[in-house]
Amino acid sequence: ILVRIETSPEDIHGMHAAEGILTTRGGMTSHAAVVARGMGKPCVSGAGSLRVDYRAGTLLSMGQTFRKGDIITIDGGNGQVLKGAVAMLQPELSGDFAAIMEWADAVRRMKVRTNAETPLDARMARSFGAEGIGLCRTEHMFFDGDRIVAMREMILADTEKDRRAALAKLLPMQRSDFLELFEIMAGLPVTIRLLDPPLHEFLPKTEAEIAEVAAAMNVSPDKLRQRTEALHEFNPMLGHRGCRLAVSYPEIAEMQARAIFEAAVEAGRKAGALVVPEIMVPLVGLVKELDYVKARIDAVAKSVMEETGVKIDYLTGTMIELPRAAIRAHVIAES
Repeated sequence: ILVRIETSPEDIHGMHAAEGILTTRGGMTSHAAVVARGMGKPCVSGAGSLRVDYRAGTLLSMGQTFRKGDIITIDGGNGQVLKGAVAMLQPELSGDFAAIMEWADAVRRMKVRTNAETPLDARMARSFGAEGIGLCRTEHMFFDGDRIVAMREMILADTEKDRRAALAKLLPMQRSDFLELFEIMAGLPVTIRLLDPPLHEFLPKTEAEIAEVAAAMNVSPDKLRQRTEALHEFNPMLGHRGCRLAVSYPEIAEMQARAIFEAAVEAGRKAGALVVPEIMVPLVGLVKELDYVKARIDAVAKSVMEETGVKIDYLTGTMIELPRAAIRAHVIAES
């Protein structure tokens, strides 16, 4: 819990890192309350009976002193601040809000999906009535444990053969991820976006991190540093990323497509119902880019269908996120 007398824009990183926010000043329209609502985090503001001492790192309440690192619990609904860890319940749609949502469901025509890439997020979204996953960002799946090691091996590989060897390690992990999402969202659409961010985001940045990762991967720090510097971009938001990665390294898109299709087949067999995956090719600006990546996806789909004997229905598309794509959207849509 981030504890402050009051928050300011300078506290934004701490607010991101915290599970909840507690301030001794402010109210419903204070900086802390507004930002916390936007983040979906609990906040208690205006707890005037508490005393915060930044220098000592303490919080004083009713004669008790809490120090940095002590556990407290806050309830943003009723403003309570409680000592220790309190048992939690997942919130549910209830009361007036549930009634309003039921009325809206009776007349609405628009369907609402969720952004989710973890089983926890997918289950929670479904419990709140999400009608599928509109965006699953696959890059978030590569940062944990063995995955980031294999990802870095792929990035550091000098040949396509070595890249494919590293991607082979990632394939079962990706397949397991997608299988679980398909099972949780059984009967609902799931849109999976192929790898989007530039590759340097997966590499260490500081000298200490480079030395640590180099030792763990048994490569020289110089090689790792040179690769990181070579991949660094002045404007990575519009650089070598998205579909451009799939054009430069089609084996990445092929691995992800295979993981998606194999997971769809397995999920369909388990559920006894057809799973129709939707694959999003990111950052498309030209129809040629989409056509190139789509051809790779189609080839993998054909291969998986021949291997499994199961016909796979799937959709391939893109998100319009570039001015060029917006201007040429009618041509891209035809593709």
